[in-house]
Amino acid sequence: MPHEVVQVVPIGGTRLLLTFRSGEHRQVDVAAIVPFDDVFVPLADDAYFRSVSVNPEIGTIAWPNGADLCPDVLYAQGRAIQAA
Repeated sequence: MPHEVVQVVPIGGTRLLLTFRSGEHRQVDVAAIVPFDDVFVPLADDAYFRSVSVNPEIGTIAWPNGADLCPDVLYAQGRAIQAA
């Protein structure tokens, strides 16, 4: 998988800091990628949004209800940042 996510940190609002297997870090605003409808409705709740984790079986982020996002999309839509 070219852009496997290995770490996720919620950083406020609907933004996430992602670390990819390559060591690259990208900031992603999930609300800019998907509307919070259907399986993504619960993500509108801040506490639920922050329950995001990495699912190592699929190499991307996911929420407890099974909602996940394609790691290639996360990489493409993310803004490259320097690690702190």
